[in-house]
Amino acid sequence: MDLLAYIPSPSSGVIYLGPVPLRGYAFCIIIGVFIAVWYGGRRWVARGGRVGTVADIAVWAVPFGLVGGRLYHVITDYELYFTDGRDWVDAFKIWQGGLGIWGAVALGALGAWIGCRRRGIPLPAYADAIAPGIAFAQAMGRWGNWFNQELYGKATTLPWALKIDGDADAGRVAGTYHPTFLYESVWCVGVALLVIWADRRFKLGHGRAFALYVAAYTVGRFWIEYLRVDDAHHVLGLRLNNWTSVVVFLAAVAYLVVSAKRSPGREEIVEPAAVEDGADGAGPAPASGTSGDTPAGSAAGSGDTEAKSDGADEAGAVAAEAEPSQKP
Repeated sequence: MDLLAYIPSPSSGVIYLGPVPLRGYAFCIIIGVFIAVWYGGRRWVARGGRVGTVADIAVWAVPFGLVGGRLYHVITDYELYFTDGRDWVDAFKIWQGGLGIWGAVALGALGAWIGCRRRGIPLPAYADAIAPGIAFAQAMGRWGNWFNQELYGKATTLPWALKIDGDADAGRVAGTYHPTFLYESVWCVGVALLVIWADRRFKLGHGRAFALYVAAYTVGRFWIEYLRVDDAHHVLGLRLNNWTSVVVFLAAVAYLVVSAKRSPGREEIVEPAAVEDGADGAGPAPASGTSGDTPAGSAAGSGDTEAKSDGADEAGAVAAEAEPSQKP
């Protein structure tokens, strides 16, 4: 029974793919990015976009996101890298200390905007397509904290407590703690499923699916952050990330309300080039909601044309027969 009394931590933060060592944190990030791009690509094509567009824009978004995530972490925890006894070079070791999701999303959005501009695509539509994929990616990425034995919560004896090994250099005290990485991972899966359901139910568009993802994520992050015991800056008794969650939540809700009033409904065209491909017969079928109507509409139009043509021919024949009797 003792073996079931807690979640064990891995003895090493490195995974070996044959002879090649891969840090567990990096492995989780890579898998998360793959999930986000793959699922985002499927949603984009379903909306009427081109195959491969999401991956092409991710070439811009992912590097920007990694830089932004690291910058946010380093800036908000600068004392870990730029105070006496610290080595500033460690700020570039992305596998130590990790990434800040706030900076990753903010700068990743900038990279996505650049990619969208180059492709003539509206950023809000792209953001809606990849929103649940980002949540799934976060769910996967949080397991990197498990490999590193970091960002855990308060001490607990719950059956699902996380066992942490003592390490004086890392500031860890052996014991069992709340597995906040697991809480956030499960929450992110729930957020992704919520966005998928709401998008299907309400046909969210113009960035509202992405705003829903942001708002839902911040709610969970607020209470999960409250459980964490790692060093953090506090403002008025709350951790900095708690305040960030509050501000971002309010901004996301405000965007949902304003966007719904200004731009109700969903974009009919998300990628003009895909429409041109479809018109030439070389691209994907039109997005759902139009693809089912197009063949029937075309058939109906064809039938109407033939009917009109037949009617015109009959009228012409009648006129031809009537003309001789009308001549003087």
